[in-house]
Amino acid sequence: MSVLDKFRMDDRVVVVTGASSGLGVYFARAFAEVGADVVLAARRVEKLEQAAELVTAAGRAALSVATDVADPAAAARMVEAAMERFGRVDVLINNAGIGTAHPATRETPEQFREVIDVNLNGAYWAAQACGRVMRPGSSIVNISSVLGLTTAGLPQAAYAASKAGLIGLTRDLAQQWGSRKGIRVNAIAPGFFASEMTDQYRPGYLDSVAHRIVLGRMGDPEDLAASVLWLASDAGGYVTGQTIAVDGGFTIN
Repeated sequence: MSVLDKFRMDDRVVVVTGASSGLGVYFARAFAEVGADVVLAARRVEKLEQAAELVTAAGRAALSVATDVADPAAAARMVEAAMERFGRVDVLINNAGIGTAHPATRETPEQFREVIDVNLNGAYWAAQACGRVMRPGSSIVNISSVLGLTTAGLPQAAYAASKAGLIGLTRDLAQQWGSRKGIRVNAIAPGFFASEMTDQYRPGYLDSVAHRIVLGRMGDPEDLAASVLWLASDAGGYVTGQTIAVDGGFTIN
């Protein structure tokens, strides 16, 4: 097997949560391009059409499943649907997430809990459901954030807490499942990539933090997709329990 062959994922089955928009669409397409069939999960199944078309255009099968990962039963049904269609789950990309920016003295319990329920609890329910059926050699990649590692001038207590918690969850699942199940668990901490979330930033915010980006540009979603693919594939086969910052150098400044 050549080095490039290690990035191939022919006939494997990849579950991507939050696949209806933004980075999730890029992840789905990237895995299809290297030979994987893709289970697309999001709360609104009708919004998965674009991602499904990209997967099938690459010659692979796509399965769209309406899933609210904050509901453990829904996460379990997502995996049941994958097993019924494909008979296996090899990779989980825990990408579903929401972001808010509420000052800490004014954030309501409901606002805080909603973010934790999706970003942290939801990632756990999805990982738990997949971990029950995954075979040795499988992989989970949790999409955290640089805001789980540092601050960036926004009032994002709930979001930062959820993403930092996801890093801790990554380490724990890696040590639980590495030797016993043969499942690798890692996390990516993206910096600033164009997405629906960054579209909601106040005018001028991205310009105000640009000086911390060593490479001098916003991230391209394909940069992130390539990093996720590396961690999920055999190319990252000796990496587990790690959080990789893909941020143009933001966290070193």
